[in-house]
Amino acid sequence: MKCLLIASESAEVLFYWTDPEFELNIQEQYGASQEEGEKPPAFEDSINTLFAPIIISCSTMVDRLGDSYTSFCTENNHTYVLHQFEECLYIAVNGDREEGEEDLKRKIYVMKKMLEVLFGMVTLSSTLIRKELRPQDTEQRTNLWKYLQNLLETYSRLQEQDQSFLVEAVERLIHPTLCEQCIEFLERRLVQQINSSVERAGEEVLHAFILVHTKLLAFYSSRNASTLTSSDLLALIVMVQNMYPSNIDLEDTAPEDVENTSAPDIFYTPEPSPTNRDSGTDRDSVNSGRHEESRHEESRHEESRHEESCHEESCHEESCHVGSGTPVFQFLDPDIQMAEDSLQTLEAPPPDPSNPSRVFLEVTLKEGCYPMMPHSMYCLPLWPGITLVLLTKIPNSNLAMSVYVFLEAFAKLEKRLSEGLEGSAARGQTSIQDLRNKLDKFIRALGTSDIQTSQLQSVWTEFKSRAFTRGGPGFSKDLVPWCRTMKSQLCGVYRQCFITENTVVGGNPQRLSPSLQDRALTMVQEKLMDWKDFLLVKSKRNITMVSYLEEFPGLIHFIYVDRTAGQMIAPSLNITDRATSELGKGPLAHFIKGKVWGLVNTSRIYLQKGYSTVTLRDGDYFFCYFLWFENETGYKLEVKDLPILPNDSAPIGMLAWDYYRMLESEVKDILLIPDQAQIPDTRKRKRRHYRGWHAGYLTRLHRRVDKPPLPSVLLANMQSLENKLDVLRLRLLST
Repeated sequence: MKCLLIASESAEVLFYWTDPEFELNIQEQYGASQEEGEKPPAFEDSINTLFAPIIISCSTMVDRLGDSYTSFCTENNHTYVLHQFEECLYIAVNGDREEGEEDLKRKIYVMKKMLEVLFGMVTLSSTLIRKELRPQDTEQRTNLWKYLQNLLETYSRLQEQDQSFLVEAVERLIHPTLCEQCIEFLERRLVQQINSSVERAGEEVLHAFILVHTKLLAFYSSRNASTLTSSDLLALIVMVQNMYPSNIDLEDTAPEDVENTSAPDIFYTPEPSPTNRDSGTDRDSVNSGRHEESRHEESRHEESRHEESCHEESCHEESCHVGSGTPVFQFLDPDIQMAEDSLQTLEAPPPDPSNPSRVFLEVTLKEGCYPMMPHSMYCLPLWPGITLVLLTKIPNSNLAMSVYVFLEAFAKLEKRLSEGLEGSAARGQTSIQDLRNKLDKFIRALGTSDIQTSQLQSVWTEFKSRAFTRGGPGFSKDLVPWCRTMKSQLCGVYRQCFITENTVVGGNPQRLSPSLQDRALTMVQEKLMDWKDFLLVKSKRNITMVSYLEEFPGLIHFIYVDRTAGQMIAPSLNITDRATSELGKGPLAHFIKGKVWGLVNTSRIYLQKGYSTVTLRDGDYFFCYFLWFENETGYKLEVKDLPILPNDSAPIGMLAWDYYRMLESEVKDILLIPDQAQIPDTRKRKRRHYRGWHAGYLTRLHRRVDKPPLPSVLLANMQSLENKLDVLRLRLLST
């Protein structure tokens, strides 16, 4: 019973996602009132009818009180969490008590983050984001909503199964030698060859990384590239997993049982039709008898694939389960078989790797931080579960930086005018004049391209006539609507350049050529061919608890997260019945997994209240959470008090909202910096080189009277130790 809805202030549905239980509940609720023979209403109309009173009440409260409720619970124990961004209202619902308010709030913020990655600065304009989320074309709208629904389902699956998405940090594969070789390969061969090719269509590869399922094998950034934030990297991993989802059944198979569990032991081969008894059939049977072993291997893989597809499409049929006593292949009713085939035909085709996805990521340069800058993302599947991802810089990306500078300037001006600070806006006349000159040059430069700037030109002309002419009202609250209109027009230019039109001037596709992508794919495949199977097993058994049990007896599990780098280290936690680990098989691993997931959620609650250390006990289990700060040399720093967040704040994490970046900026002022004498100096001391008689070996030896030049390992005859001690006692008594 789960649902997520995005609606406008006029109760227009911009996007919705529901699970099958919630959808069935809606259909039963609004379909029962229909008379016999009358067609049931469309599901979109039913869900609009259900949420319309909530949306209207929220809009009314915001208009009259300036605030609205953030969550409530109904009589049937359905939890509703609401949050409004600009003019869009996000509503998350849960009715099976599997998710709390914090989980629903996190889902809302993650959905907003994914929209920012997909649409960029268009999300800053309510009018434009409504057009993007609800296109006029029904088929286009259906495809877009289906893609967003798959993204949300992929994130929910990763958050429930993967430890890296539980703590929202990137997990690397622990193999230093292979990682170093892959990074060197990406730098010196792959990226260099792509950027020097004439087939790159003006694009430049900034980042290249290899993913093994959700774990990072190697990551390379060019010298002129900005640092890719952990929030953006996690969002990209969600998109990659959505395009090429991991096969959970094959992932969770134990490495020693890969050969044994790849297919069942019983095979079914249908007999030939009685009408096709010719010599060719006899010849085929003889050849098949000669090559029985090779055909046996092929049939094993084909039956395994068919079994998985049948299990996904019709889990209620017993013939699809291995070990049920029936053959894997079984002739079914022709109608049922035809229905399954038609379902398979209606499935969406796999994504084309040669077509890049336009993503908008944060860029940090010397001039400042620029969020939602356009990039092209190429996902090249090497093998199932292993993917090469390329992030390229498009030729006209500098235009996005200019648009962001102007948007930020108008946002600051709107804020000052709304707060009644007309004088401060007037005193900043120098910056306003500079903005005016830069925007005039920007509009003139756009006039030479194919971008439609007539509306932007007319709005900017009206803004200048009101703000800078003597007869105009000047900088007053009357300019606030015009500031908003200017921001909307700038977002419209941004939308034309990077979302609506994905081609350069001349109509050529703005992407790497397919032949160049194929060469890059082949190069990486040849590099990792011998490591393919090892990487797939390593992704499930990255590190284990075997090496820690002797040093820390009783330690069951741990997670270490470096929030500065956005990376985490944790032992593998297998929760399937097939895989065997230090935690045993399914039930025990499920129990430990539930404890770990519960601890993380509990620690976030206390962290929101300002606690940096939490120790809990649940029966025989002890849970500890620690948050500490270090300087550049690794010395632990003490903090007086952490900031306490309000209940309606964004959820703690790095994907939806980088809480730790905010915490680092606020905690700098309250860190207790100890005296320099108390901090151990780990730097290498510079030795003085003496000249003349000070440089002699005997001089240095005399200076170290208490430190003779002897080795630190001393050898002694321990059997005669008692005799030596007796001699020493006699000497002491005689003296």
